[in-house]
Amino acid sequence: MDAFYASVEQRDEPSLKGKPVVVGHGGKRGVVAAASYEARRFGVRSAMPALQAKRLCPEAVFIRPRMSHYAAISAEIRDIFYRYTPIVEPLSLDEAYLDIGGSLRLFGSPRAIGEGIRADVRGELSLAVSVGIGPGKLVAKIAGNKAKPDGLMIVEPEDAQAFLRPLSVSEIWGVGRVTEEKLLDMRIGTIGALADSDVAELERQLGTWGPLLHALARGDDLRTVECDRARSSYGEENTFPEDAVDREIIEAMVIAHAETVARRLRRDAVQGRTVTLKYRASTRTNDFRLVTRSRSLTVPTDDGAAISRIVMELWDAEPPGISLRLVGVQVSGLDKDRPIQIGLFDAPEDEKRNALNIAMDDIIAKFGPGAVKRGRS
Repeated sequence: MDAFYASVEQRDEPSLKGKPVVVGHGGKRGVVAAASYEARRFGVRSAMPALQAKRLCPEAVFIRPRMSHYAAISAEIRDIFYRYTPIVEPLSLDEAYLDIGGSLRLFGSPRAIGEGIRADVRGELSLAVSVGIGPGKLVAKIAGNKAKPDGLMIVEPEDAQAFLRPLSVSEIWGVGRVTEEKLLDMRIGTIGALADSDVAELERQLGTWGPLLHALARGDDLRTVECDRARSSYGEENTFPEDAVDREIIEAMVIAHAETVARRLRRDAVQGRTVTLKYRASTRTNDFRLVTRSRSLTVPTDDGAAISRIVMELWDAEPPGISLRLVGVQVSGLDKDRPIQIGLFDAPEDEKRNALNIAMDDIIAKFGPGAVKRGRS
């Protein structure tokens, strides 16, 4: 998605169109979560301190993030992806990998699929999506970045190495500042130079990451697109634009994630017995670990309210005052290989819950995820 959060705000408020929009808290400790292309012309970028963004672009309009709203729209975009392939691997709210190998006979060509997705997202959601198509994840992701804004780029398999060689090693997803500096110390600045390097020396300098980088640089990207149907769990997670401490902000995101997970469970006619909270504390705690807390149920569920309630109970059991960078919801222990046991006498509350979920699914199918949201209990 192109400048996703900012584009949503400009779509929802037409008076913002054409203006430099920054999504993020504008206070002293604020951080830019997203910047419109009008703001980017001034040098404003995501993860930039808000004060720096204001100095670069004094006319910028700051909008407080609406993460649950963005999550709902992200789910709607993903539903469009599923029209073209069942193999979808989300990377974040605004990015995903799609394996379209099995869809070519139905839709005709990679270009037809890419243009179809772009047209559907534009026509139904009034948002721009850029598409990169290639023989593997690395090439497709870089092509998608090169296609921005609002474009499509196809790299044929026979052209992949020539496409990659002149690019900076920083273009490889996962190569951060530290790894890039190590490579530069080895006089490796381009993907081509990386491909020509000695793999044993790369392993000595970078450990197991070295040979993998070498293979990617040579175009040997064997990573597959992993989707829910190939996994043993369903999950949603995202990184907050700013550290989150307020329980209401955390709960709003948990509810959005739980409802999206539940809807996908119901779509695939499965239920899960284990509910998991995932979170990563902020850098200020000097703790980068991904923490997981789980609870197993005696009866499997596909109900968003039940999932979010359990996740929040798990969160409330954690030490108070934790500042979050990331929060996620996962359901595993899937009952997908056998029919769900139905009670002889369903409780009235169960009937109401099932009826509510069916009604929500119908509304969302017709009007999109943003049409109805579950509130806090």
